[in-house]
Amino acid sequence: MELGKQSKYESTYNPDKLFAIPRTIKREEIGITGELPFFGVDVWNHYEVSWLTPRGVPRVAIATIVVPCTSANVIESKSMKLYFNTFNNTSFGTQAEVERIAARDLSHCAGAPVSVTLEPLEGAAAQQIGAPAGSSIDEQDIAIDKFSVDRQLLATHDEHVSETLYSNLLKSNCLVTGQPDWGTVSITYEGRRIDRAALLKYVVSFRNHEEFHEQCVERIFKDIQDQCAPTRLTVAARYTRRGGIDINPVRSSEPLHDAPNQRLIRQ
Repeated sequence: MELGKQSKYESTYNPDKLFAIPRTIKREEIGITGELPFFGVDVWNHYEVSWLTPRGVPRVAIATIVVPCTSANVIESKSMKLYFNTFNNTSFGTQAEVERIAARDLSHCAGAPVSVTLEPLEGAAAQQIGAPAGSSIDEQDIAIDKFSVDRQLLATHDEHVSETLYSNLLKSNCLVTGQPDWGTVSITYEGRRIDRAALLKYVVSFRNHEEFHEQCVERIFKDIQDQCAPTRLTVAARYTRRGGIDINPVRSSEPLHDAPNQRLIRQ
């Protein structure tokens, strides 16, 4: 295992670089022990993917990797980067072969079918940077003095609403490296109106919390579900790229028909 250690750079194919972390560890911590209370996926965008053609010409692409939340494991992000590094001096016959091999290896690590799509830069250049849907909760004139996660901060009002709220102020720290993870979190719900000041305090309470992206989103979903009891709920976060990879989990009370992947300004 290479987590937390200096890593030797390898540029020829080696699937053993991948490292799995069971999802059950953190789910049990937030009270999820049986059937999942949500549907969802983790969408990864990897901007440092390269390989060689049979004639030795490098190719580069952006990989979109979709991991179902039903997978047994989270794929540790440093190991993902180290794994894709091993493609750099490896020859593949076609782009489709790269996709097939990566999907096979990542699926084995995750313990569930993982999709991998490679987009050449010529096509990816047409993608637009978007903005979060809904209303920002960030510009409220409130005092915040709690910087450790506390679900008791959440509160609701009697009014029944259907709305989307978002915050660009989500920050947590990597469970392995302690490095900061910056994100935009979006909450779409129907039910008793969530108090916006309380929600902002709750989001900011993650500021010193150590947890992976996927685990933070599941914790936010479960806390809002338990404390606010919405009839419908979707929590999605888009995290700033680190090490050439951004990770974007989404969890919803409703089945997802596609994997949302709208790039935001900090990505």
